[in-house]
Amino acid sequence: MARPRIKDVARHAGVSEKTVSNVINDYAHVSDRTRQVVREAIEHLGYRVNLAGRHLRKGRTGIIALVVPELDIPYFAELTRHVIREAEQRSLTVLIHQSGADRAHELAALAGFGSTFVDGIILSPLALTADDLRDRTGFPPTVLLGELLEEGADHVAIDNEGAAREATRHLIGLGRRTILAVGGRDDSGLGTAEARTRGYRAALAEAGIAYDPAALLPVDSFRMPDGARAVARAFEEGARPDALLCLNDQLALGALRALHERGVSVPEDVAVIGFDDVEGGRFSVPTLSTVAPDKAAVAKVAVQLLQHRIEEATAPDGAVSGAQAPQDRIVAHRLVLRESTAGHARR
Repeated sequence: MARPRIKDVARHAGVSEKTVSNVINDYAHVSDRTRQVVREAIEHLGYRVNLAGRHLRKGRTGIIALVVPELDIPYFAELTRHVIREAEQRSLTVLIHQSGADRAHELAALAGFGSTFVDGIILSPLALTADDLRDRTGFPPTVLLGELLEEGADHVAIDNEGAAREATRHLIGLGRRTILAVGGRDDSGLGTAEARTRGYRAALAEAGIAYDPAALLPVDSFRMPDGARAVARAFEEGARPDALLCLNDQLALGALRALHERGVSVPEDVAVIGFDDVEGGRFSVPTLSTVAPDKAAVAKVAVQLLQHRIEEATAPDGAVSGAQAPQDRIVAHRLVLRESTAGHARR
């Protein structure tokens, strides 16, 4: 039996082929009644939209790439789910690539993997520099996630500095004064950890608390074992904090384990707060206070920006009057207070 075509759907529904196309593309000016009739005809006939053909007619493949450092980091796994969901609503397929925070892999992704099968890229860079991003001539449209490395690129993030300042203020408001930053880094750099460290230092300065460089606990990576090792090492070296600002939830969960092994009560002795609001923090003992980025909004804005850039790049000559300036979009976050900090103020 021949595969049904648009004209078959139109004949069955008693409408024009253009109307069927409008319904398939979800154009707003189609009446609800007509939309229902066409959709019933599509279902009855088993019509399937030829997405590949639709994209190719526009000079596209319908494939975008999402490039993240590590897929088994819960934040990136959760973000990936949101990006896929948002892309599906726009009839886009997502290619997932893990860069391992390796500069060569990130550069390859930025260049479209040396082929033309990717229409655009959403990239969370950890190893790239501003110079790497400055000249992207011939590269696919790209939207960056995280801290802004280059003003000439579209970019989506939360206010990491402001969020860290807010989280540190919360700890200070509980009466905590010896606050260690797990994963903290020299705050002169451009990365997310550096931005969060700046926010931490700003909150200390506002409260009149002297900054001690030894309060930054460096880590090799942002995983649970790294958080546990950093906190264990600090205690072995004589540190006696009353609060920990952990620069992601994985570090915070590792820190909780290290504190438990030393008989340190959370939050009575040491309050702990993380970043990212991953699922594991809602089930830890105690449950984890955290900065929660709106991951669904990050995904939605990133896919919207990328789709717009793809349309610009593939539009016929003269169809776009002027390219939109690069967008720097800040997405909302909120402070989620749970058992690891809440209700245990010191005065």
